[in-house]
Amino acid sequence: MAAVWRGKVRALLPLTRRLTTDQGGTHPPPAGPIASPPDSQQPQRRARKDPSGCSVFLFPGQGSQYVGMGRGLLKYPNVKEMFSVAEKILGYDLLALCLQGPEEELQKTVHCQPAVFVTSLAAVERLHQENPRAVETCVAAAGFSVGEFAALVFSGAMDFAEALYAVKVRAEAMQKASELVPSGMLSVIGKPQAQYKYACLQAKEHCGSLGVEEPVCSVANYLFPDGRVIAGHQQALDFLQQNSRRLQFIRTKPLPVSGAFHTELMALATEPLREVLRQVEVRRPEINVYSNVDGKRYMNESHVRRQLVKQLVSPVKWEQTLHEIYERTQGQNFPDTYEVGPGKQLGATLQKCNRKAFKTYTNVVVSSAYDD
Repeated sequence: MAAVWRGKVRALLPLTRRLTTDQGGTHPPPAGPIASPPDSQQPQRRARKDPSGCSVFLFPGQGSQYVGMGRGLLKYPNVKEMFSVAEKILGYDLLALCLQGPEEELQKTVHCQPAVFVTSLAAVERLHQENPRAVETCVAAAGFSVGEFAALVFSGAMDFAEALYAVKVRAEAMQKASELVPSGMLSVIGKPQAQYKYACLQAKEHCGSLGVEEPVCSVANYLFPDGRVIAGHQQALDFLQQNSRRLQFIRTKPLPVSGAFHTELMALATEPLREVLRQVEVRRPEINVYSNVDGKRYMNESHVRRQLVKQLVSPVKWEQTLHEIYERTQGQNFPDTYEVGPGKQLGATLQKCNRKAFKTYTNVVVSSAYDD
């Protein structure tokens, strides 16, 4: 499987020249469809496998980034080349930003989404060198938010450079949408009796009393039982924090993000992403890849395009996705699970959702031993 997308990294080097300009690659994508490499350059597509075991890859999303990530990957094949491709597409030195920061720049939506995307696929290279069987026997993948693009590239559904360009457009559109109104995201751990939707309704009513027009407050991420992320107008999140005990919340913590992702406040970002996805090649995944929107696997090319756009304004149903991936009959073994990318957040979530599946979980380290 690694050979599928790794070969496309090499083949798509010429493409990056068409996706960038002397001003740093900030112009819109070409008017026509982006050309794919000639058939002679396309790697052989492997036969589809029954997703009943083997290994599962989980690709992290925004929030997992940190300065120093990627340092432990540079000695592996194609990793430096991947960051070189990224520099041509993005118009700035992504590798330097990952390794040296500054942290406030890496944390920005426009930077951290491409950074997590490239670092995650670079981590696949490490895994392929150290445990090639894990890559070759992978039968299912899922990615959290922007991590879904990395999962799709790994699955053969998208090419590396084209997907990175789509991530660039997505991140810029989300950043722009987040600047329209004060908004954010709030991590919430609740008691079993907590009613999250009712809490959001109360928060919206509070916003209305403050004169906020069309207030937004909704669950943006379903992480694990009693673990949610709620997003919306800042006044709504302030209300939830101030009334957390009455609302049966054990803990609330604002997330260091710039906007209310995966809510209606991201509506402005949908059209730019829809447009760029029309212009890149999308294929049916060669392994099962699960959508954040409903936790179900992608069926075909149009389904991929449609769900990636819908994901921007829909909650990430990660808990539901994990249940879908790891559901099996009693006595059936669980697959080996690899978190491929920065951080261990998805492993922590898996442990809370399915302790038996977590027993065969491994994090692929993306920094050096010194960083850890």
